[in-house]
Amino acid sequence: MQWPHLLCADRLGSSRPAGAEPQRSPFQRDSDRIIFSSAFRRLQDKTQVFPLADNDYVRTRLTHSLEVSSVARSLGAIVGTEICGRGELPEIHPSDFGAIVSAAALAHDLGNPPFGHSGEDAIRVWFETSKVAQDARTMLKKNEQEDLARFEGNAQGFRLITRLQMPDNPGLRLTCATLGAFTKYPIEALVPDKARIHEGASTKKFGFFQSERELMTEVASRCKLLRRSPLHAWWARHPLAFLVEAADDICYRLVDFEDGFRLGFIEYEEVRDRFLNVIGDPTLREKSEAMREEKERIEFLRALAIGAAVRQTAAAFLEKEGEILDGEFDKPLIDLIPAAGELEAIKQRSVEEIYSTPRGVEIEAAGFSVLGGLLDDFVAAVSDLARRGKHASPRSHKLLRLVPEQSIGPKREPDTNPYQRLLRMIDFVSGMTDSYAVSLFKKIRGISLPGQ
Repeated sequence: MQWPHLLCADRLGSSRPAGAEPQRSPFQRDSDRIIFSSAFRRLQDKTQVFPLADNDYVRTRLTHSLEVSSVARSLGAIVGTEICGRGELPEIHPSDFGAIVSAAALAHDLGNPPFGHSGEDAIRVWFETSKVAQDARTMLKKNEQEDLARFEGNAQGFRLITRLQMPDNPGLRLTCATLGAFTKYPIEALVPDKARIHEGASTKKFGFFQSERELMTEVASRCKLLRRSPLHAWWARHPLAFLVEAADDICYRLVDFEDGFRLGFIEYEEVRDRFLNVIGDPTLREKSEAMREEKERIEFLRALAIGAAVRQTAAAFLEKEGEILDGEFDKPLIDLIPAAGELEAIKQRSVEEIYSTPRGVEIEAAGFSVLGGLLDDFVAAVSDLARRGKHASPRSHKLLRLVPEQSIGPKREPDTNPYQRLLRMIDFVSGMTDSYAVSLFKKIRGISLPGQ
């Protein structure tokens, strides 16, 4: 893989070259398109760590995405400065690296359903256990079944930005470079074990549904990603995807740990000491202790810890650049940095003390009932309408009046393809915010009524 191709500014779905603007690069315009999308706004009411939190300090998916984007921009800028300094990319500005990684990071969580990763599990469980889902899956091909049995927020995110947002466009028409950096898992869901010639960080999950297979093929072709298999949609990662992954890893380890302290799940002394270990400068303890409030001290140390992790990660990327471009390197970058051990310890402590709080577990468990119930009701309704047309039950007609046309089909007629019909309804449910999913479920199940 080569940087001139990897930094492709062509827009997916457009045959015209990206137009030049003196004040904004094509990659900066990618960020603007994402920020002004409805999917991005909905992140303000989607779970990061604490579902339906009653504390306004706690981060949501929106604040998390903004923070990851900021860290990603710093990583990209450091790497871009080094690579452009070699004089091999006269058309590229170092800031373009940062803009690409920042835009991809802004979009990295757009496909997450309500209730965070628990919501992904809820959709998978629904597809495997629900009678409604079992009836629907009999009409699907094997690779289509695998898409939903292993439902993946990353694949839903790729679908959102390439197809669902601005559907008449279709999609946001982002640059191929940004879409490549966004795709952490450039592999389709169904690749038989005997065909898996490579295993690594990029194969742990999958990154696109069969419905977007050709779109991902176009991205890979324009960026000239290394193809792993002639028979399957599977490529080596775009190198900048490693930086997007690292920015996410840095933020959710360090920032979630800070949230845990603010909510009283982790003691101040432990957070202080672990952040100091990441920074690697014990003399900063005395400087931080001069601040009056503990929360200010932790904010100060968290900022320095992020800075240290960014510098170490950028250095690791540049050290492994040749292997990455050859498709030989496929590990999370933060596993290689000096602070790796401390970041792993922070992750484990977060699992023990933050991610398993009783209230959080209770709400996430309830999410299985909420998402499973919504999918049961709406998939059954659209299947009824597809089968019986105007003779579908009154309940089916009533329920589908709550669904936007985009999630049913043109002129509100169900898609004749059962896979597309099922995907459209999953689009509707997975796109909901946490609060709206709970509210709608209670209303259609008669648990509460509007205005009460």
